[in-house]
Amino acid sequence: MSKVAIVYWSGTGNTEAIMKCVKKGIEQAGGSCDVFEPWDFNADMVDNYTNFAFGCPAMGDEQLETEDFQPMWDAISPKLAGKKVVLFGSYNWNTGDFMTFWAEDAVRIGCELVADGLAILDAPDAGSEDEDKAIALGKAIAKA
Repeated sequence: MSKVAIVYWSGTGNTEAIMKCVKKGIEQAGGSCDVFEPWDFNADMVDNYTNFAFGCPAMGDEQLETEDFQPMWDAISPKLAGKKVVLFGSYNWNTGDFMTFWAEDAVRIGCELVADGLAILDAPDAGSEDEDKAIALGKAIAKA
């Protein structure tokens, strides 16, 4: 079973709520994971994990958070080629297109996306389809 690094940034708690569902899915599938915020994760740590779950909300004009998450993503990107990855995040005022842009960037740098990126409006409600999708995303990366 995979050892997954979950690396996420959450400003309002919505992406953190998704992360908790992803983590639950990993654990339900029998996987193990460590959870990091972007300032606690760096390129030297990439080789300690087989799979990755990255979470960031949409910011500004459909982009990743620019002060902490994007710099971390840029710094580790060269080491992610060939790695199994899932992406998740929340959005509110926009359309969630940031996930498409982010997935395209992940593929460009050589990530193997295990599932489609998951963009959720605000936070997943308990017992909702969004919660189920986030748990399923965790299971997918744990089994990849």
